[in-house]
Amino acid sequence: MQGLSCVFLPMTIKAAEITFEDGSFLFFIPLFIIYIFIVIGNLIVFFAVRMNTHLHNPMYNFISIFSFLEVWYTTATIPKMLSNLISKKRTISVIGCLLQMYFFHSLGNSEGILLTTMAVDRYVAICNPLRYPTIMTPQLCAQLSAGSCIFGFLVLLPEIAWISTLPFCGPNQIHQIFCDFEPVLRLACTDTSMILIEDVIHAIAIIFSVLIIAISYIRIITVILRIPSVEGRQKAFSTCASHLGVFLMFYGSVSLMYLRFSATFPLILDTVIALVFAVLAPFFNPIIYSLRNKDMRIAIKKLLCLQKVFNAFAS
Repeated sequence: MQGLSCVFLPMTIKAAEITFEDGSFLFFIPLFIIYIFIVIGNLIVFFAVRMNTHLHNPMYNFISIFSFLEVWYTTATIPKMLSNLISKKRTISVIGCLLQMYFFHSLGNSEGILLTTMAVDRYVAICNPLRYPTIMTPQLCAQLSAGSCIFGFLVLLPEIAWISTLPFCGPNQIHQIFCDFEPVLRLACTDTSMILIEDVIHAIAIIFSVLIIAISYIRIITVILRIPSVEGRQKAFSTCASHLGVFLMFYGSVSLMYLRFSATFPLILDTVIALVFAVLAPFFNPIIYSLRNKDMRIAIKKLLCLQKVFNAFAS
């Protein structure tokens, strides 16, 4: 392990022969702008919820925590992608690679659990509205939020610890835009049959979460369709539409990436799928939550107005 570096080969970039001289900056600029938007957009959603007492309920609490996780989820990979775009030496140490895998997937796991929790929360709110305040108490909400993060970070520790003990030798080129389990395990100069076990574990976790969310929303839609008033149906659909959109983007791309087992995709398609759940999904999340939700739009406007007032006093 000592002294070994894993070379990043983001093939969508390499195919265009990208270096500073031949055009990598054309990819650097949009990715940098997207990253800044992700950080600022998700932080605005987070602080808009935290600073508006009218949004201090379980649904918006989960949204704010999800947005906060998105900031760190993208920070685990995008800054390294940016540095690789403007550096001729596109390498990462083994320790750096393991840490990137751990934080990226731990944060992703936490988000997946949180999305599942949000689906169950909407199920209880719409299907059992009278019991909702007694079921989804502030204490339970805090426990579910903390539990999502704690479990998301603890569940990967044994896997990362095992990978860190593997001997790496031979070609050390990672054909992906960030360190991921399968590309890294293929660099190990030992039996890689554990890749299949890894795939099964990831598949079970993904399928289990998707089933819970799908069943919750099927039940929710069934109940919404029974609401007699058109206005009531529209309000209920509007509340769930943003959650459903984020769920489809996140789990759709994740499923394409981790539910294919031995199936192989062209390298360019692999990179596009990775970009969707690592970059594009976090990019659209603050847009979805702010545009689809009237209360959130009002809270964001208040937050921005407060910032303007603060700046006026500061100047």
